Amino acid sequence: MDRFILTEQHGEVGVITLNRPEILNAWHSAMRKQLVEAFQAFEKDEGIRAIILTGAGDRAFSAGQDLNETKTFDAERGKEWVGEWERLYDAMRSLSKPLIAALNGVAAGSAFQVALLCDFRIGHPGVRMGQPEINSGIASTTGPWIMREIIGLARTIDLTLSGRLMESDECHAIGIINRIVPQEKVMEESLALARELAAKPPVAMRLDKQRFKEMTEAGFRDCLEAGVRIQREAYASGEPARMMELFLAERAARKAS
Repeated sequence: MDRFILTEQHGEVGVITLNRPEILNAWHSAMRKQLVEAFQAFEKDEGIRAIILTGAGDRAFSAGQDLNETKTFDAERGKEWVGEWERLYDAMRSLSKPLIAALNGVAAGSAFQVALLCDFRIGHPGVRMGQPEINSGIASTTGPWIMREIIGLARTIDLTLSGRLMESDECHAIGIINRIVPQEKVMEESLALARELAAKPPVAMRLDKQRFKEMTEAGFRDCLEAGVRIQREAYASGEPARMMELFLAERAARKAS
């Protein structure tokens, strides 16, 4: 089986690495499934007290959705796709252990959302983050809910409708990157923070994280319900497939030039 997700352990810290560096760690169905399994395994492991999520290579945490997968979706597959994100996001939100995103490059679209669902984010000056899904014809449903919870409605509208990526200094200024360090220090800093958090009282940690989930659960379920309805309509229209084909063709042309 292809290993789209790698795991390792550093004492009480578990590290999960997104492992498709040749396409900027963009994810597809099999990769999402393996990521859910990795989170669940570390959650069950009593020897793990904190978790780090990062990406392979030095260019991207993750570019988000692999458009080569979604360009073939129809309305029914769009509905199933929302279910896959529900399983992943639920696994992350249910963790009793602190989760740190070690951002080694761009975090775009659903990868931006995954980074925001982590408890802390450590990045470097070259990190860029945002919600460019509109540029490839993907309607955003979970993204606006997550962004509104973290950065407020005005910035959520800005990022969702413009599709722009924020530079690291803007991310730090609005509080979605907790610390900016040199690129070669991102994992070192993340491990130091993870060890600090792993030493906290585990029951209090679990209960605090449980309460954060409870506070946001209604909004989470609402965005999933809306996601099924919206993605079914979007993919039935054929617009996402057309826009993704155009986006992929333009990207191929840029690489060839």
